[in-house]
Amino acid sequence: MYAVIFTADVKEFDSEYTEMASKMRDLAINEYNCIEFISCAEGMKEISISYWENMGHIKSWKNNIQHLEAQELGRNKWYSSYKIEITKIERAYTG
Repeated sequence: MYAVIFTADVKEFDSEYTEMASKMRDLAINEYNCIEFISCAEGMKEISISYWENMGHIKSWKNNIQHLEAQELGRNKWYSSYKIEITKIERAYTG
């Protein structure tokens, strides 16, 4: 399993941003086999973590046309900076 960790410094949260974030989450889960997608913000910082079975699903999601449009809006309108990290989960357990 893999996790994609997205962190960002946000310039502005607006209704278009909120709507787009919801659409992208639903798209990842419903069309690209994302297992779980969680996100939170504090002040003007945001972190999202999504979980995936394999890199193929992540790559397909990254190249989705709607997601590419959202990425462009993020770079030009919503984020002053962002970082994406992809990590392989070696072990997971719950208590």
